Amino acid sequence: MSDDPNANDPGAKAALRLASALKRDAAHAAGAAHAAAQVARHGLGVLGERSFRTVSGYWPMRSELDIRPLLELLAEAGRDVAFPAVLGPAQPLEFRRWRPGEALVTGRFGTAHPAPEAKRLEPDVLLVPLLAFDAGHHRLGYGAGFYDRTLAALRRHKPVLAIGVAYAAQRVEAVPRDAWDEPLDLVLTEEGIL
Repeated sequence: MSDDPNANDPGAKAALRLASALKRDAAHAAGAAHAAAQVARHGLGVLGERSFRTVSGYWPMRSELDIRPLLELLAEAGRDVAFPAVLGPAQPLEFRRWRPGEALVTGRFGTAHPAPEAKRLEPDVLLVPLLAFDAGHHRLGYGAGFYDRTLAALRRHKPVLAIGVAYAAQRVEAVPRDAWDEPLDLVLTEEGIL
């Protein structure tokens, strides 16, 4: 447990993960295709005018909001797109280049990413999946800490823009957090940018 007054015990995070997964499932069932189109529109609005080379996305699993339409538009606009790969339990993520239409391989935890021989990239912008978020840009992930470790490592040597991607229904009053939890810069939902 952290000394941070906003931190909670692991049981609080576990309970919120379960409740948030159910909210996300319901939002996904109610309008996944519409949400994906809106996120592509809002995402282009916030990223289209920014100067950056590489964006990291993700291949959606379970009921994660589908950002593939946004990634395809960014690739068409000349941006490099990468997907994260899990290398090991206590390591940061590795980012591998992906182009629309390229095959992916199955990774740990059911993720999908480019094959190990794909070109390694270092993202300037990260589109991050999550289970819950709050108005302070705090994110509740799956609990393994991969994005926290990765963001901390990247932020030590360059500015990066971390954008959480979620259904608006995933917003909660407050995400319990610990000292090592890395905040997001923005949150992108089907309703717009927070």
